Amino acid sequence: MSNGGKDVSDWWATEIIDMAPGQIRLRGRPIEELIGNVTFPQMIWLMTRGDLPTPEQAKLLECALVAAVDHGPQAPSIAAARMAVTCGLGLNGAMASAVNMLDDVHGGAGEQAVELFGWIDAARDDGLGLNEVATKMIDRWQAERTAFVPGFGHRFHKPEDPRAPRLLGLVDTAAAEGVVSGRFADIGREIQKILNTRKGKPVPMNIDGATAVVYAELGFAGQLARGLFCLSRSVGVIAHAWEQMNQGGRNKGPTPPDYRWSYTGPNPIDDQT
Repeated sequence: MSNGGKDVSDWWATEIIDMAPGQIRLRGRPIEELIGNVTFPQMIWLMTRGDLPTPEQAKLLECALVAAVDHGPQAPSIAAARMAVTCGLGLNGAMASAVNMLDDVHGGAGEQAVELFGWIDAARDDGLGLNEVATKMIDRWQAERTAFVPGFGHRFHKPEDPRAPRLLGLVDTAAAEGVVSGRFADIGREIQKILNTRKGKPVPMNIDGATAVVYAELGFAGQLARGLFCLSRSVGVIAHAWEQMNQGGRNKGPTPPDYRWSYTGPNPIDDQT
């Protein structure tokens, strides 16, 4: 069958890597020039964005990556990795099991927060005040998407998630130095004020909201924000999986054996009485 005159090399097209015997170029840069001269956060930026960040941009990206590495075995993704190891999976299988759980509910709020921040940022061009715009966009989000406002609220860290103020402070410093605009930090803080007022109690910005501020400030798309969270959390995943390997254990489920689930179906014994 004719392929229209196209060579098989046209099957995949990429601007990311060019490779030949004895040669590897990533985004046009020889790998031997990158090794030893480029940090891992810079490499992430280069591979996903196509160019190298400034050292200041890379530093802020690194801070967000560090902040989200782990949140303990009670996090479903971490628990899944540890359970996978006790079922005989290796590190790669455990990591895959964990990352596959990082979807809309657990792990996807950062992507959603970047999108919400973008709605608010775009609407500010209409000349409305930030509070009015943020209020309208929160209402729109809850009407069109979900009652949960992404990036805010935490069942464990109350009244404050310790990661959020630290990251926002670093964004403030970067904004003062002209590295980022600071407008998404303003948006995040405004959302928190609105939610605090509505709830009548603190609704802490969580790690998804704080890292979303950083990623939005640095110009990452929302979908990349989720991917970056997966990269970050993978560090915690591999650490927990490796620890579980060394601790041992077989077929560990989500609860100790002495605990049983709540059965809510029919009981034949009761039906006979």
